[in-house]
Amino acid sequence: MMDATNAKDAATLQTALTEEASKAATAEDKYWLSFYTLQLGILNKDKSTQGKGLDGMLASGITPPESIAPYNFFSGQYAYQDRDYAKAIQRLEAAKAAGSTEPQLDLFVVDSLLQTDQLDKALVTAKAAIEAVRAAGHRPPDELYVRPIQKLQAVKRNDEVLDMMTLRLRDYNQPEVWRQTLFILLQQSGENKEIALDTLRLMRATNSMLQRPEYLEYAALATEAALPGEAVSVIKYGKDRKVIPQADAKLDEIAKTQADRIGDEETTLTAYAAKPTTLSDPKRAGATGDVMVGYGRYADAVPLYKAALSAGGDAELWTYRMGVAQALAGDNAGAKATLAGVTGQRKRLAQLWTVKIDTPAAAPAAAAAPTTGG
Repeated sequence: MMDATNAKDAATLQTALTEEASKAATAEDKYWLSFYTLQLGILNKDKSTQGKGLDGMLASGITPPESIAPYNFFSGQYAYQDRDYAKAIQRLEAAKAAGSTEPQLDLFVVDSLLQTDQLDKALVTAKAAIEAVRAAGHRPPDELYVRPIQKLQAVKRNDEVLDMMTLRLRDYNQPEVWRQTLFILLQQSGENKEIALDTLRLMRATNSMLQRPEYLEYAALATEAALPGEAVSVIKYGKDRKVIPQADAKLDEIAKTQADRIGDEETTLTAYAAKPTTLSDPKRAGATGDVMVGYGRYADAVPLYKAALSAGGDAELWTYRMGVAQALAGDNAGAKATLAGVTGQRKRLAQLWTVKIDTPAAAPAAAAAPTTGG
């Protein structure tokens, strides 16, 4: 068997293996018979035979310690490729326990667990693998996020979908991935127009408004909220990015109407914002802060939101919008501290703003994307 292997003579090796198979009595005999079965599989490029050899060596009980991890990994990989997921999980987990650092190992385990309807265990495994890779200073494979997300979507565990998508944005924060995440939130906002507007604002901040309908909805909501400056600016933003055609009858009409409404609003805003009657009324103070944000005066909006909170205004709404204004003004530390205190319906948006602050530069293109519609 040794001579045939060294000569790369697969036919002779096959004959020798057949002759010796019935004579293998000891653990050592069985180990070497399996070892040369592996070599035959390598010579013939036959993964089934290679897997048989690996399994025989592992079953012999005398596999050298340094070989336990790679033998289990390749046996598990072959089982995974053959869709024998139960065996794949067993072998791959044994490989990891033996110290294997193969980069695809965790993904094979996670997908095998998903294929055998062990979603909860797959989530735990995926999250642990993700954090281990990040702790080592590397970016986890996108599939470690995507495959669990797709399974969670299939069984409508929507909160956990968003949990995983939020984690994914730390490593894959391209506009397309932001849009996939925020589109789900936009759908969930239902009839709550203020939540929808806040979601669209984050889409704009992450350059993830990639289709015309989003601009139309944003402009309509800003118009309804009496924010003409914001309506005009978002339409201009869409045209500058060439998402909106330069001639767009519907949006051009909104832009013209809202530009007419602006009048001298922006020039009188500073004086109005300083009035005691503005600062002492929570709704008026907060609404004035919103107008400031609409004109891009983010730092000026912050004290107005603080005034709204001091006057007893909606804590969730004005705390959230103050944190956003701080972030847009470049006060990242202040923004994170403020956003950490957001509870209620905007808590998820606050978490996503924090991710945006912590990951300002987009990573290379994602390998795959979950199906989120839109």
